[in-house]
Amino acid sequence: MEPATEISFWAVLFVGGHLAISSRAIRPRLIATVGEQPYRGVYSLVSLGTFIPLTIAFARHKHAGAMLWYARDFAAARVLVWAAMAIALIMIAAGVVRPSPSAMVGRPESTPRGMQKITRHPSFVGLSLFGLAHLLMNGWVGDLWFFGSFPALGILGGIHQDRRKLVELGESYREFKTATSFFPGLALIDGRQRLARAEIPWLAIVIGLALTMALIIVHPRWFGGSPLG
Repeated sequence: MEPATEISFWAVLFVGGHLAISSRAIRPRLIATVGEQPYRGVYSLVSLGTFIPLTIAFARHKHAGAMLWYARDFAAARVLVWAAMAIALIMIAAGVVRPSPSAMVGRPESTPRGMQKITRHPSFVGLSLFGLAHLLMNGWVGDLWFFGSFPALGILGGIHQDRRKLVELGESYREFKTATSFFPGLALIDGRQRLARAEIPWLAIVIGLALTMALIIVHPRWFGGSPLG
């Protein structure tokens, strides 16, 4: 199999597998058959079973296919990438520190707070920014498939989760969805939310910035290339 094609094959399985196994057609049936906890195990197996081969294929065939763009020599592009990466890691940290809002709707704590006022899907947004940032620096076709799978999963996953939760939870999630935004900051810009100083997610910010600094240090040894030029 041609290298870029191999990467694209696993990228499609990686994104498609996530969406399929969490879909309204498959998820309820699996949970009814094996139970909630075993379902999570199956979900993790599908995720790892597609992501690991995707990563291996990319590692073996890095920069496969034609080069569509090249921005590595531009200092401004590097600054933009690392600003995006810092935001991405802060978002991902926020998603870990505070559970997904879709799991809390219907309970008193489902009221949007902190990062949820910025985006109701911080993990999906962080995943998308991670991929988009790397796409700017990696313009080869194979790289496009690999890094493009992250924003594809982040954007489609967020939309997919919203639709599923609207069906499962009805009006309670509709109200939450109306009061928040997927696109970062949109609910603040149009006045649906206001972020108080006490609600700033400082812990996620500290963790995200610390991870960014650590990544800058280890990137040349672990992944190749120098992030700073």
